[in-house]
Amino acid sequence: MMLNIGNFMAEELDPFKISQQQLDDAAEVMGLDKTAHAILREPMETLVVNFPVKMRDGSVKIFKGFRVHYNDARGPSKGGIRFHPQENLDTVKALAAWMTWKVSLANLPYGGGKGGVICDTKKMNQTEIENLSRGYIRAIGRFIGPKVDIAAPDVYTNSQIMAWMTDEYSKMLGYNEFGAITGKPTEIWGSEGRFNSTAMGGLYVLREAAKLRKMNLKNAKIAIQGFGNAGKFAFDLSRNLGAKVVAISDSSAGVYSPKGLDYDKLAAEKAKIGELKNYTGKDAEKVSNEELLEMDVDVLIPAAIENQITNANADKIKAKIVLELANGPVTPAADKILFERGILDMPDFLVNSGGVIVSYFEWVQNTQNYYWTEDEVYKRLDTIITKSFNDVLATQKKYKDNGKKISPRTAAYIVAVERVAAAMKVRGWY
Repeated sequence: MMLNIGNFMAEELDPFKISQQQLDDAAEVMGLDKTAHAILREPMETLVVNFPVKMRDGSVKIFKGFRVHYNDARGPSKGGIRFHPQENLDTVKALAAWMTWKVSLANLPYGGGKGGVICDTKKMNQTEIENLSRGYIRAIGRFIGPKVDIAAPDVYTNSQIMAWMTDEYSKMLGYNEFGAITGKPTEIWGSEGRFNSTAMGGLYVLREAAKLRKMNLKNAKIAIQGFGNAGKFAFDLSRNLGAKVVAISDSSAGVYSPKGLDYDKLAAEKAKIGELKNYTGKDAEKVSNEELLEMDVDVLIPAAIENQITNANADKIKAKIVLELANGPVTPAADKILFERGILDMPDFLVNSGGVIVSYFEWVQNTQNYYWTEDEVYKRLDTIITKSFNDVLATQKKYKDNGKKISPRTAAYIVAVERVAAAMKVRGWY
């Protein structure tokens, strides 16, 4: 049932339906072949597993997990693994779809994939999390591999979890296989520069977007929604640009200071307590996530979860640039509103592609057994993500010259979808 929200109507917030709508919008603009469109609206393979995990009290609990291969026309599937209490198949399918477009836009030799487990790791100890990680890999082990599907960390998973998964997968094979999982610790051949790569890539995009808008990032005011891995690194790295983060939030609370927040104090509080709700820094006041999104800032960085900017609040966004570091933070209806209002909304599968780009570098290094320095990684990342940005701009210009004004998201979709459709065509899939 549709409900009135102010002057707007409540919109569809199912992430997979949103991903399909975004594809449909781009397909209509670009005149995509109907068969190719039908193939690309659904994942190629979906695995649902139920697996046992031994808990701290000696009991055994059954967990449900997922792994989706969306499309592998351009290469093996690639995508992260989430541990989340609200995980569900539609979210995993949507994330696998977005990963398909993300790797295609970056022109990596991959298809899109994603995985997840329904669990609450905040209520589990380290042994239980390790047992869960190993159990999940045993359950999906026949579905992954360096030439089939390469996993990586995502929400509530990290390099240690990837290390346990790599070890378990290697035990299943009977030999070491480091190329099946990326985001590993460097002790077992993870890549230098991997753990802040998502934020680093996002800031390269911000640099280019600021040039486009003739914005001086020195002393620019930034608000960041999310203080997890991506949001935290975005805060830290933004200092290199001379920008000022005036607001940040996590799931518990947000804090604001017009003079700029102290990264070191906030990071220490987060490390100590695990949340920001009790932070009492000088000149900092509490704000809600909703208030943070609507602040009068130069740059807004949604770095948390899906569906944060919708048709209910898109008309209240005051930022000049929205940098989507999270997956799916802006709904299709909101995207149209922001575009019509002249706000430069840089889409998620461009902005946050730094993580998968450096995961690709890790996979390449594992395959070659030859490893790069952090500087080499960042230079290669900058080259690829800047080219992706320019590909989006060129597509926007091409369509504008033909009388069609399209948003950066639609342009990015057109670039990505054209490449996947072309690969399917030459392989004879349609």
